[in-house]
Amino acid sequence: MSQHALLRSVKGLGIPGTARKEDRKTKLKVATPATEDGRQDFQSNDHFAIRNGVRCAGVHLIVDLHGAKRLDDIDHIEATLRRCVEAAKATLLHIHLHHFQPSGVSGVAVLAESHISIHTWPVAGYAALDVFMCGSADPDKCIPVLREAFAAKRVGVDEILRGKNA
Repeated sequence: MSQHALLRSVKGLGIPGTARKEDRKTKLKVATPATEDGRQDFQSNDHFAIRNGVRCAGVHLIVDLHGAKRLDDIDHIEATLRRCVEAAKATLLHIHLHHFQPSGVSGVAVLAESHISIHTWPVAGYAALDVFMCGSADPDKCIPVLREAFAAKRVGVDEILRGKNA
């Protein structure tokens, strides 16, 4: 069985080690500042989210698309993931997509705020997605983008608040 993987990066396919170091310096916070008593101050910039008054590490949407189309079109899937990231006001680090033979695509958009993953079964018209985001990114903004892009007849969404009150 022939399988084709595709790595698509915001920075292009330059020297991966260099690009990763640049991204980490500019987009990811490695350490948090210590308070006067020496403890780390996780509240000041921990990128936790507030959802309906509940503080959590992030909002995780489990999305099922039924009766969906264009689930074998890797370019369309990439463009849709990019539109989701933009709609949610998230920060894209890179996209990795894999096209299976004879059909189906699996992949992930890695975000500074977490990720969006997709797994498709074109013959069944079904796709399973995880949309997990922390901070001020809004994962709910991805749902209408997905519904329209894949012309889904039915969209199921379950929500999990990860790390509640951590």
